[in-house]
Amino acid sequence: MKLSTTVTDLVKLMEGEVKAGQKAVTSAVRDAGKDLQDEWRRQITSAGLGPRLAHTIRSEVYPKGQNSLNAAAMVWSRAPVIVDAHDVGPLIRSQGGLWLAIPTEAAGKRRGGKRMTPREWEARTGLKLRFIPRRTGPSLLIAEARLNKHGRAVVSRSKTGRGLTSVPIFLMVRQVRLRKRIDLERPARTVLNALPGAIVSRWDRNT
Repeated sequence: MKLSTTVTDLVKLMEGEVKAGQKAVTSAVRDAGKDLQDEWRRQITSAGLGPRLAHTIRSEVYPKGQNSLNAAAMVWSRAPVIVDAHDVGPLIRSQGGLWLAIPTEAAGKRRGGKRMTPREWEARTGLKLRFIPRRTGPSLLIAEARLNKHGRAVVSRSKTGRGLTSVPIFLMVRQVRLRKRIDLERPARTVLNALPGAIVSRWDRNT
């Protein structure tokens, strides 16, 4: 039996194999990026950080608009500082050796859900804060106030001072470590480890 082929046949065969590979790699990389994006968004939402922050997670495949054996996916956040803080759990220190003021529930929040500062709180309520140093635990900024039904410190309307009490408004600390609430590296490793098998599977289907 005589077997023969031509250079043209080999070229076409190789071209078809390369195209199949380009499609397989790009498809697998795109799906991997989307899987990682979905998992990061799920973690952020499950951690109670809100859908707005979750939707800052984006995914893009390069080169755009074409298949390639060198395809790469990039997954990132449009709010990297906030996301990284909850991923790493950094230590936050006060500037110049001063205090960090952490508002309690009694302080309330300003519009937009942002935390109230001591100066803003005094201006809003008309109440004065008093510093109480403590040897153990955080020091305090307290106010002589009444707690309303929402647990917020407000001015007492009673002339007799009924309901008036010393309310902790801010906890005063030199430094605080944010709790690590998400783990972005673990799912990234999982997706990366699964990528070679996903490429081979798609390549087999394309040939």
